[in-house]
Amino acid sequence: MTFTRRTFTRNALAATAAFSLPGFIKVDAKTISKKLKIVCVGAHPDDPESGCGGTIAKLVSAGHQVAIIYLTSGEAGIDGKSHAEAASIRTKEAIAACKILNAKPIFAGQIDGAGMVDNEWTKKILDLIKVEKPDIVFTHWPIDTHKDHQCASLLTIQSWVSSEKIFELYFFEVCTGAQTMGFKPTDYVDITDTKEQKREALFCHTSQNPPGIYAAADCNHGMMETFRGIEINVSAAEAFVRMGTGLNF
Repeated sequence: MTFTRRTFTRNALAATAAFSLPGFIKVDAKTISKKLKIVCVGAHPDDPESGCGGTIAKLVSAGHQVAIIYLTSGEAGIDGKSHAEAASIRTKEAIAACKILNAKPIFAGQIDGAGMVDNEWTKKILDLIKVEKPDIVFTHWPIDTHKDHQCASLLTIQSWVSSEKIFELYFFEVCTGAQTMGFKPTDYVDITDTKEQKREALFCHTSQNPPGIYAAADCNHGMMETFRGIEINVSAAEAFVRMGTGLNF
């Protein structure tokens, strides 16, 4: 067999991925020795689903437990609706999406568009995470154009530090290029088998124009899944940066 530079790169990436995050989920439910607990902290309803919905579905299918913490209820996310009306609609959408992913929804109580990082909120997010006793936590990449995404990420990072780094912390990407900036993955998860489940969960967020989330003219998540898949030679993938690797902590 002839190895080109491209073949070597693909094989190297796939091998690297197999030793970290995917190692937690490449286990048959019948042979699992420990059921892991996973928490995902997203800024708004639809962020966790679009950023790592395929991975969440894969973790649950392997027998692990997942809780999703929504920092806000998306109060400012529907034109023509009051904050209360939008929050009600988007909360119901998030609950429906979590049912499809078999994840537990938790709403932290911040206000969409007014994300805060202070001592009070650092403690509150830490307390919410501690209750779940997670082995793995996912959150937004901190270098993002959306303030709420930054807040969700920074609050989670502070929780990781305050808890003495007892859980593995990974960052996901959303709307790469338009929102997530400078993202260089350390880990990949093949979501070929759970891509449609992810899509179904995301399409529960009808108020947010789900087709647009996948379209090139908007967030382009469809192309992101394909591109990350190409990087590890699979049909579709989600990519992550592991704390301590990507940020050199």
